[in-house]
Parts: sequence; structure tokens; C-alpha cells
Amino acid sequence: MKIGEAQQQYREQVHLCRQQKSALTKQLEEVRKKLQHFPQDKETQEKYQSEAATLELTLDALDEKESEYQEYLDQLSERYCAYWNATVAEQQKDASKEYAADVAKIMEVARRIMKGAIVPASDEKKLMEFSQDIYQVAKNIGSMARREKKEKYDSLWEDEKEKKAYDDPQEVAENASAGPAGPSIVDAADLTGGSSA
Repeated sequence: MKIGEAQQQYREQVHLCRQQKSALTKQLEEVRKKLQHFPQDKETQEKYQSEAATLELTLDALDEKESEYQEYLDQLSERYCAYWNATVAEQQKDASKEYAADVAKIMEVARRIMKGAIVPASDEKKLMEFSQDIYQVAKNIGSMARREKKEKYDSLWEDEKEKKAYDDPQEVAENASAGPAGPSIVDAADLTGGSSA
């Protein structure tokens, strides 16, 4: 089962447990009111006490199951975050490498311009977009050096590969395996013995 599917399924179970607990709590309050406010014979009182005890046990069972589901949801959330963070970290690592490579190319373009060489207009434009100040310094130094000799270079960006497509971190996290099976899903009605509000 995928993490996203498991999270949805167990959230629904927690919600159902809470609905059942709410209904049973109201029933328990009514039974307790009947025990306190209405004088009854011993047999009727025992019936209400038995009903109250059954409702309390059922509420305890629902609490336990909800806690089990919630604990598993917490584990799923940790796995989800781990997959999300791993995907984002990979993207950031690649982006950092690309940025470092671009900065190295930009500095090489600046060096070439300073030597008085002729570089492609697209490379000059990238240097100018990166830093107007570095561009101006390189052009000024280059104009002095150009009087001495001229070299011509090809663009440093022409041989670039296509950009890598990245996975959506949310999609990766939701579609990752949920791991070992979670707690068995029990219909909240089964825990309540079929009784509901």
C-alpha cells in the first residue's frame, strides 16, 4: 500500500472512531442521568448499570483502536517526510551543482574578456545578467588587452544537456511504500457491538 493511500484510509478510521465515541458518550451520559435522577427498582437500576459498563468498555476499546491508528499515522507521517525531504535534497544538490558550474563558466567568460578575446554575445549576456560590475571590469580590462592580441572562443553553454526533470516531492512521498502493514482496520460498529447513535 502506498503512503498516501494508507494515510487517507487510517485518517478515515480515526474519524469514524471519533464519531462512534461521540455517539456512545452521549448514550452513556443519558444512561447516567437515568441512574441519578429517576428512582427505579433494583432490576432496572442493574440494567442501566450494566448498560453503562458496556458503553464504558466499548469507549475504552474505541480509544485503544484510535490510539493504534493514530500511532500508525504518525509513523506514516515520518516516512512521508523522509521521502519528501530526500527528493527535495536531491533537487537542491543538483541545483547547487548546476549553479556552481554556471558560476565557473561565467568566471571563465570574464577571464576571456579580460584577456581581450572575442566571446559569443550570448556568453557576454550571461555575464552581464550575473553581475553588471564584473562585466564592466572585464570589458574595461579586455579593451586594454585587446590592443595586444585577439582570441575567439565558442560559447561555453552550447554543449549543455537538457535539464533534468524532477519528481514532485508530494507525489514521491505519497506513492512510496507504507512499509510494514499497519494495524488491522476494524469497523467501528464492530467494536460498539453494532450499536450507534
